[in-house]
Amino acid sequence: MSTKPEIEPLGVSTRGGSPLDVTTIDRAADAAARQIPPVWPIASYVAVNPFLGQTTQSLAEVGARLGRVGAIPVCMPRAWYRERIGNGTITQADLAAALEASPHAGKPGDVAALTAAAAEAAPAQPTLPTVADLAAAASGTDWPGLIADRFGAWAGGYFDRGQALWAAPRGRNTWSAFRAYATHDLTPEIMGLDGFAAFVAEAPESAAAAITRAANRLGLGEAALDTYFHQLLLSLGGWAQFARYELWRAELLGEADATITDLLAIRLLWEEALFCRHEAAILDRWQSVRADHATPVAPQAAGIVDEVLQEAAERAAQRALGEALAAPPPACEEARPALQAAFCIDVRSEIFRRSLEAVDPAIRTLGFAGFFGVFAKHRRFASDVEELRLPVLLNPTVSSCSGHADEAPDDLATRYAARARRAWGRFKLAAVSSFAFVEAMGPVYVAKLVREALGLSAMAAPNDPTPRFDPDLDLATRITAAETVLRAMSLTRGFARVVVLAGHGANVVNNPHASGLHCGACGGYSGEVNARLLALLLNDRPTRAGLAARGIEVPADTLFVGALHDTTTDTITLYDRDAAAADHASDLAQARRWFAAAGKAARGERVARLPRASAEDDIPSRARDWAEVRPEWALAGCKAFIAAPRARTLGRSLKGRAFLHDYDWHQDSAHGFGVLELIMTAPVVVASWISLQYYGSTVAPQTFGSGNKLLHNVVGGIGVFEGNGGLMRAGLPWQSVHDGEAYAHEPLRLSVCIEAPREAMNDILARHDGVRALFDHRWLHLFAMDDDGRLAHRYTGDLNWEAVAMPAAAPHALDAVA
Repeated sequence: MSTKPEIEPLGVSTRGGSPLDVTTIDRAADAAARQIPPVWPIASYVAVNPFLGQTTQSLAEVGARLGRVGAIPVCMPRAWYRERIGNGTITQADLAAALEASPHAGKPGDVAALTAAAAEAAPAQPTLPTVADLAAAASGTDWPGLIADRFGAWAGGYFDRGQALWAAPRGRNTWSAFRAYATHDLTPEIMGLDGFAAFVAEAPESAAAAITRAANRLGLGEAALDTYFHQLLLSLGGWAQFARYELWRAELLGEADATITDLLAIRLLWEEALFCRHEAAILDRWQSVRADHATPVAPQAAGIVDEVLQEAAERAAQRALGEALAAPPPACEEARPALQAAFCIDVRSEIFRRSLEAVDPAIRTLGFAGFFGVFAKHRRFASDVEELRLPVLLNPTVSSCSGHADEAPDDLATRYAARARRAWGRFKLAAVSSFAFVEAMGPVYVAKLVREALGLSAMAAPNDPTPRFDPDLDLATRITAAETVLRAMSLTRGFARVVVLAGHGANVVNNPHASGLHCGACGGYSGEVNARLLALLLNDRPTRAGLAARGIEVPADTLFVGALHDTTTDTITLYDRDAAAADHASDLAQARRWFAAAGKAARGERVARLPRASAEDDIPSRARDWAEVRPEWALAGCKAFIAAPRARTLGRSLKGRAFLHDYDWHQDSAHGFGVLELIMTAPVVVASWISLQYYGSTVAPQTFGSGNKLLHNVVGGIGVFEGNGGLMRAGLPWQSVHDGEAYAHEPLRLSVCIEAPREAMNDILARHDGVRALFDHRWLHLFAMDDDGRLAHRYTGDLNWEAVAMPAAAPHALDAVA
């Protein structure tokens, strides 16, 4: 290898126009960063809208952008729509309505033209190459693959959160840390990029200066920066998304973070180096690419057709939902309920709630966001780690911990045991001791391996001591918090003797994405802590006295009990030891019997969708099976969000595909529709993230999915590789949306159905631009329900509505929702 660098380390070439200034480039870099969706670490993984940076554009416009920067589809293949048109799922009326609603001038002229377009495969949209792509074509070396490999090797250490035994040095910013690493990495030079280490060493000290120099050397005009910078960040996969998460968290705290723009500088450094090395061979093509990047993004004819077909598929599902909601509701007694159980709005709760209500007609269930209005920063027993158990859109307002002062000896013993386990684990994995450990201690683990391989080990539910607010809340704060939550739940009268507050979680093994099965509203943690804290608050006698003064009379014999719904096995754990429950022993015993019966019925319904399961008692063993890649379907199939009194959906089978939030606008109107605003700006947005995460992982699994579970390796304690290196993958695994033969998730944008006056919803949309953009650009559909629970009006954008003509329910309408 030559000792003379082949890359000029200094100097700027301004091919293509005058040099761009730092301010212009900084603005473009920040805009590109916000095109990237964040990804949360796998310890607290939550679903994220992969189109988060594009919600002010239509689906066709986003398709044109993502097609340019990465050949990323935003709709299903045409064959998927043709099949549904052919079998009558999508009717001619659905196609006509979708076509009429399309705002694009270039849409097909009529339904016949739309159907003809659907009969043909969509043409491939050419993706613009990066400099690395052009250099690869010129040299025969896979530079994009090499960049992914070397970048992943560095990023896995730099972003590590405790997985690595030898941690990377701390104290440098991202740009400086990469430069320190790359000056000693000879792989690029071995592969033919002579002088790369010296080029990195002589790069500008600041990332902003490096971005500016590279952009000018590459001859980029201001108009080209938008999609080119977006493309480079997108090429870094999950690493860029994790950096976007760092920015998201910083901004929630009122701070700044430059990690993602530092990553852009790193990626541009590679582009600049490869351009200098291969300029003669690629210049003509690169000039053409620059010009294409400078062209404004506009929806293409094929993308408009796909958008209309997607809209038609969604209108077909909405028609079936409307028919189900139009069916006459069952009679509902006004007597005091035998049991009330509040569940998370999660779609998995719909099956269990329906099964529980079927056990005894005197049981009432409610739906509410699973964090139960408790915005907690929580420390588990014998831990100093602060877990943010609240929606990731918000900051915590209270702190809590598990255990009391009299449990200090147990706390200390648990900490010692945890430290011993960590030390033993590091000894097993250390560079030298690991070899001797396998030889000497392997036989000791035989029984454990056999027991766990056969799924014989017990899987206990979370069982920390009673949580408490730390510091405790004063009485006025407790009363206000309790009133706010009860009004948000529309639970202000008719209390049962026992009211169960059931958070949810999933108990599975050998699953890096296990936290993604937990409660998204609880920040990717199970929801029992929030439920127990709320039960503690509502059982407090002074708090109840304060509630009575505010018009909410909770009977003296009402007991609130925190609980956990295990969504994998459909079992309920009651935390009745948190309260003085002696007077309710028989009520709780009966509640446990009801929950057991409901769980059996719910498993019996769910088993039909699960591969290789034939009976309800097959389900618990799947949760303990190391090799099971589909212990449950989580939220696959979600398609609707309904905020209305439970009477509107009572007795209707929504097949575990609807988020159900109890809401009574008549109560809320007396308080200025504050609960409606909360629903539309928090639970609806969280549900949209979930829905669009599943949508993106289905229509574009290579970009917005994390690939094959069987190939996953955890990297840095924050994400997964698909294989042993390269780019970190973000999004849902393929097995979460596909059963091996067919899709388990039908990619449809969420239909939000709210029983409330349209004027009140318009007022909220007018004050929340981000939420309004989701509906105006049809990332979500919005319907107003009438007082009979029927879908009466559809939101058409710009604060306008149109009446919905729904046919009378057919006898089989409930099954049509499936």
